[in-house]
Amino acid sequence: MFQAALESFMGADHLIIAIALVAFIMLITKKISKMLGEERIASALAIITGLILAYIGGRTTGGDSGLADVYIFGGASGLGVGLLGGSMIRDYTIISTAYGVKTENLKKAGPIGVISLFIGVIFSFIVGALIARILGYTNPAEITTIGAGAVTFIVGPVTGTSLGVSSDIIALSVAAGLVKSILTMIITPFIADLINLDNPTAAMVYGALIGTTSGVAGGLAATDKELVPYGAMTATFYTGLGTLLVPSVGFLLMRMLFA
Repeated sequence: MFQAALESFMGADHLIIAIALVAFIMLITKKISKMLGEERIASALAIITGLILAYIGGRTTGGDSGLADVYIFGGASGLGVGLLGGSMIRDYTIISTAYGVKTENLKKAGPIGVISLFIGVIFSFIVGALIARILGYTNPAEITTIGAGAVTFIVGPVTGTSLGVSSDIIALSVAAGLVKSILTMIITPFIADLINLDNPTAAMVYGALIGTTSGVAGGLAATDKELVPYGAMTATFYTGLGTLLVPSVGFLLMRMLFA
């Protein structure tokens, strides 16, 4: 009976298997977080578990798509875990959170929300550009692209493509953005009490300062799911603002400094 059930599971749709895997991970990590007496870290534990499994999957198969390279989870085309964790469903999920926003709470952010957006984009770009320069990059376009990756992993490729840099630099910018996103997901629930991240206005300012939409959404989900729409909304504005400013104003500034 067990063998028949296993064979049936192995032959199931790979997307269904991927959903079952994620649900199982969330169930286990939630139980662990309850045992530790801190339920808010369940999402952070789930993210860490997913990263470990992705690493194991990549090392085992020699591929570069994590668990999507394992046939049972990804299928021949990798569309199991790959589709579930891909950009299409991610973006759909993020956009759908906007429907949970209450207008009266949105208005409370006021000017501070707008100011936070500019501070967040400019600060992230400067830090990324400085790191690029410290690592030895001298080309203004390359420095701008790496700095853009520190803004978000979406702004990086957009900037790199518009400035005509090599694919290696674009990949580096994406890596910088992904590290920022993952760290935001993991760290947010641990620092929420320290920064009073417990209301919609704080969530909007946090999203505007950090900016990585998936990272902010994941981190706020681990903190308080009711805050997710507010942080995700301003983080989305952050990405749009970065896409406008970095390839234009940011590049001109880097060319003035390092040309």
